[in-house]
Amino acid sequence: MTKRSKTSLKQDWFGSPRKDILSGLVVAFAMIPEAIAFSGIAGVDPKVGLFGAFCLSITIAFVGGRNAMITSATGSTALLMTGVVVTGDAQGPGVGLSYLIAAGLLTGVFQILWGYLRLAYQMRFVPQAVLSGFVNALALLIFQAQLPQLGIDLLHGEGSGGSILPFSQIPIVWLLVGLGLLIIYGLPKLTRVLPSQLVAIAILTIITVSFDINIPTVQSLGELPEGLPSLSLPFGSIEQGKVPFNMETLGIILPTALAISLVGLMETFLTQDILDDITLTSSDKNTEAKGQGIANLVSSFFGGMAGCALVGQSVMNIENGARTKLSTLFSGLSLLLMILIGKAWLYKIPMAALVAVMIAISISTADLVGLRNIRKIPRSDTAVMLMTFAVTMLTTPHNLALGVLAGVALAGILFSRKVAKVIKVQKHEINQNEITYEVIGQLFFVSKIYFLQGFEFGDPGQKITIDMSQAHVWDQSGVAALDQVIRKLSKAGSDVKVEGLNKESLDLFERLGGQEPIHA
Repeated sequence: MTKRSKTSLKQDWFGSPRKDILSGLVVAFAMIPEAIAFSGIAGVDPKVGLFGAFCLSITIAFVGGRNAMITSATGSTALLMTGVVVTGDAQGPGVGLSYLIAAGLLTGVFQILWGYLRLAYQMRFVPQAVLSGFVNALALLIFQAQLPQLGIDLLHGEGSGGSILPFSQIPIVWLLVGLGLLIIYGLPKLTRVLPSQLVAIAILTIITVSFDINIPTVQSLGELPEGLPSLSLPFGSIEQGKVPFNMETLGIILPTALAISLVGLMETFLTQDILDDITLTSSDKNTEAKGQGIANLVSSFFGGMAGCALVGQSVMNIENGARTKLSTLFSGLSLLLMILIGKAWLYKIPMAALVAVMIAISISTADLVGLRNIRKIPRSDTAVMLMTFAVTMLTTPHNLALGVLAGVALAGILFSRKVAKVIKVQKHEINQNEITYEVIGQLFFVSKIYFLQGFEFGDPGQKITIDMSQAHVWDQSGVAALDQVIRKLSKAGSDVKVEGLNKESLDLFERLGGQEPIHA
């Protein structure tokens, strides 16, 4: 092994093994409630989310492009699976799960393809304001998901029948959550030997077991798997709970697989940007796209649901000091060991402890710096952030991908308006019968109106020169605007000459069939 490969191995795997292992253990605890909850969203058994969680984490540790990033079953992808599961369940028992697994396999193929097509390069069109709105919406969604465990139902009110928590248990749960948050934020001020989230989980579990406190625990979420998943394919006969390997099945799973592949990569790429910013490093998004595809293939082969990177758990992993792939690998292995070996103890962990951890994750996920400086940020950026946030929160079910697309669209519109106002048309009278219009800036569909307003069309018989040497024509609207000016001036009896058009603008003008400019 060369010196360079040894250095790379240490950087990727063994840079800080103690921190990576401990952080991976904490992240595994945080993955459990979400994996089970996301299984419920998709309409399948809890084991499907848990199998997906540890298969994805273990696989991506070896094939991913970003160190210390956590991949698991996620809410954004689970929301897209409900349709195929319902479709399948209507055909027979277990068929919905088979459609979900088949869609996961096709998702993996798509994501590998997107990696080779360098889809990640399109992420440069996502501005910081969109990223801010995305993480703020995600933070609120994570926090909202904890409210039922606190005895709060947004539709029915506190302690109502719509809540999973009886009214008599609410005070002790709130007290334990408060204690958990106190440990999570207070312990690091004293020592960082152990991750504060892990300490909080341990202390709250000891308290509830020692005093036999009757409150919801991990066991309340559902039964955990009894053993390891087995390698299998979802294809076969409907009577066996499988789906046929034919074009009809492809037609059913194709829209879902395509949506999951794009939404999953969008959330993964944004998570990469966040971690790169925190650690002041860079990572390969196209390698990550291929890795996510491979991980989703592995997860689907073993009966798990497809997923993507988790923003909250990834940020928590980094904040606990993790920097290498070892933390990602250990999170998956820890989750697997907890399910197989420590299930009896795992069942005793109070949900209050996990709620405290998830609230801390939601706080660390939010763009608190951006929110504090919202009055200093340009209003256009604030509008984009609020658009991304609002669309995500107002759609039913909450759609992070649609929020990002809406934010990018608004950012593009606002940017176009700014660029449009940069164009200038300056009139220079050479003599009584000769005028030069000097155009400075970018001529395209938004700046067209400002361009036209710069000309006067009332004086006939003049010699007019339009100087485009400091301008560029970008699109059909720009060609049409220049063509309109030439026609109006010529119709008024003026002798019109256009000079200074660069090669690209001239080629575009001639190709789109505008008035042939007399070009100097």
